[in-house]
Amino acid sequence: MDFTIRPVDPGEHDTLGEITAQAYLQDGLLDFGESDAYLHELRDVAKRAAAAEVLVAVADDGRVLGGATFVPGKGPMADIAGPGEAEIRMLAVAHAARRRGVGEALVRACLDRARAMDGCVRVVLSTQSTMRSAHRIHERLGFVRTPERDWKPLPHIDDITLLTYALTLD
Repeated sequence: MDFTIRPVDPGEHDTLGEITAQAYLQDGLLDFGESDAYLHELRDVAKRAAAAEVLVAVADDGRVLGGATFVPGKGPMADIAGPGEAEIRMLAVAHAARRRGVGEALVRACLDRARAMDGCVRVVLSTQSTMRSAHRIHERLGFVRTPERDWKPLPHIDDITLLTYALTLD
């Protein structure tokens, strides 16, 4: 499958939002299914695009295959990025497009953006323990686990801990 990675167009916001939401729902990553509050955030690509750079993978036939949010440092979309760090968030690939290099290409595009930034020395991200295919992509690209940065997005719920990874840029 041939595809291109580029910034999302406003006309693709709804499609990418639904791909992201369905990826999380179908993979069992939301504790409360359709009633999960985070689902609204996953679908709100316009909000992400206003505060960060949303990248999209688009097939040669125009179909949106997936996307990722590149956060170039501190700001409203950053969860864990500190000084000199960029962050990758909400990486999702449509189920029909998985195992074709789309997720890795999106991560690589985020890394290219980070390398082009003045003062960026590291890229960080958070992931759930069950996102094993994402872990393999991150580790293959040189990310390492940073367990000292693991965190709880919902402090009142003990069984949700996000694992963190970092890649120091050359």
